[in-house]
Amino acid sequence: MSSPLDSTGTPLNTGRTAPLDPPETMTSFQPETIAGQAPPADSVHPRDSSTDAPTSVSRLNDTIRGFIERWGSVWVEGEITSFNRRGGNVFGRLKDLGTESTVAFRIWSSTLNRLPKDLKVGDHVVACVKADYFPRTGDFSFAISAMRHVGLGEQLERLERLRVQLRSEGLFDPVRKKKLPFLPHCIGLITGENSDAEKDVHRNAELRWPRVRFRTQHAAVQGDRCVPETLAALKILDADPEVDVIVIARGGGDPQTLLGFSDERLLRAVAAASTPVVSAIGHENDRPLLDEVADVRASTPTDAAKRVVPDVSEQRALVSQLRARLTGRLTQRVLHDIAQLEQIRSRPALRTPHSMLTSRAQELWMLSNRGRDIVDRRIETERRRTSELGAGLRALSPLATLARGYAIAQLPDGSVLRDAAQAPAGTALRLTIEEGTLTARSEGGIPDAVAHGAATRSRESAEPAESSASVDRPLDDEAPGDGVSAGRA
Repeated sequence: MSSPLDSTGTPLNTGRTAPLDPPETMTSFQPETIAGQAPPADSVHPRDSSTDAPTSVSRLNDTIRGFIERWGSVWVEGEITSFNRRGGNVFGRLKDLGTESTVAFRIWSSTLNRLPKDLKVGDHVVACVKADYFPRTGDFSFAISAMRHVGLGEQLERLERLRVQLRSEGLFDPVRKKKLPFLPHCIGLITGENSDAEKDVHRNAELRWPRVRFRTQHAAVQGDRCVPETLAALKILDADPEVDVIVIARGGGDPQTLLGFSDERLLRAVAAASTPVVSAIGHENDRPLLDEVADVRASTPTDAAKRVVPDVSEQRALVSQLRARLTGRLTQRVLHDIAQLEQIRSRPALRTPHSMLTSRAQELWMLSNRGRDIVDRRIETERRRTSELGAGLRALSPLATLARGYAIAQLPDGSVLRDAAQAPAGTALRLTIEEGTLTARSEGGIPDAVAHGAATRSRESAEPAESSASVDRPLDDEAPGDGVSAGRA
């Protein structure tokens, strides 16, 4: 490695025993000194400056640069906390592994091509740095000439362990995340006071939905106060029944300043909140763990405003589109039903309905006459049959026999008197005649009639005789001993 040069091009000694002050030949300032006046500022060495003879800023910067250039290159170990690419070059910061000390570095595009391609924030690296000082602006940084990985940085390793733990507990599971309301009545906002993030959320939300309401809780968005103040604001907004959604917004920044939004206490509080939470921390490259736990992740505060409230112009256009579709569908349905009704009305059955009745009138008249004739004939037939049955019934009725002068004699127990021997002298009898009933008393049987009755019973037991109640036998041939008294009333 070549030795550094001073402002005059003279090589400088880079060893530790080198003098702190450059030789007198390091500067080209040689203004003339006028007796009785203060020397020009450019001619005064910073070491020799005083109230009456100050040095110039240019001379001071050149002296500092000459002093710094004698340091040479140094190998240093640390953790990358910032790694931003601009114009093909990289500008970042390297943090001490044990303290919060950091230094700025830059990597020129020519050097970047020789370095590993996967360098990123959180990497534990060893780098060869060389101090550089810009006299014109007074800026101090280190130029990187070489860099290699050592392993994950302590912070990144800790965050990775926390990420694995929370994922195993299901805090990243999409199933547990709550859906945002379509149109929140009130939006809770947690952000820094008078921050650009607050203005972006308000402006973009009001542009999309002018009547949107906010309830803002200011909190520190970096440093030691970030986590406790954010937790307090989240607790207040989550307990407010009017707040429908909570937005935690910050306008990006160095990953080192976003560590508060990967704090385990804040992550668990967000997961336990009953109100949906939107994370709007940083930009696409800044992904704290809050983005994984929140119900919705927005890349920027502007994106959060777009996700939380709908666009009123889009909703109006959608309503107009739906109304037009509904009107078209209803019009089409009405026209279709009208055409179908006209088609039905054009059918012969509905166009001239009386013709169908006329064609059926003759058939109905014939059927009614035929039914009337059938009913009349059936009635006449049943009338004759009823008369015949009535005549037969009257012929078989005991009343017809009683009408010819016979009587029915009954004993006191109600049984019919069939034998004179059943009614000895003095037996009370009940006589039924054609018109009424009377009582009588037996004086005993007549001997000739008794003998005749006994002979009759003997003959009936020898060969059964035909029943005297047969319809085919004339009523006048009935024997007086068949249950009807032989005497006339």
